[in-house]
Amino acid sequence: MSDLTIYPAQLTEMSVAQLEALPPDQLAEVQHNLEQLQDWTKQARAKLDTALVRRFGELERAARADSGKDFGTVHFSEGLLRVTADQPKRVSWDQPQLAAIAQRIAASGERVEDYLDVEFSVPESRFNNWPTALRSQFEGARTVKPGKPSFRLTFTEEA
Repeated sequence: MSDLTIYPAQLTEMSVAQLEALPPDQLAEVQHNLEQLQDWTKQARAKLDTALVRRFGELERAARADSGKDFGTVHFSEGLLRVTADQPKRVSWDQPQLAAIAQRIAASGERVEDYLDVEFSVPESRFNNWPTALRSQFEGARTVKPGKPSFRLTFTEEA
């Protein structure tokens, strides 16, 4: 399987029906090659992102200082190259503190939902281990939908 028989350009031109009809060895080859390509792309992207941070980091920090923005988009130039740098804001909340705040809001008689987005969930492993009587109380609130199927192709060794 070291020699490619289906090239990327051919793959993009193939229909789903054509892919489905491939012999097992070619189908496994396509999957293997796409997994390798995906790994290569991730590694190349990480390397390029690191290089961009190293090359433009000082200019980005200066642009942020000039604009007074810690997050969001800034623009700057290096020669004829115009660079747009985006620094997203990632906010996380301390869950025990939020729970305590929610209890205080509820105790004061106000609606917690006016201040916080509240979403309840039950881990599937817990649900499956509950006694039947407890599970039956929750079943009406539970919806099960299929996720995206995945397939891993391997060859068995012939005897």
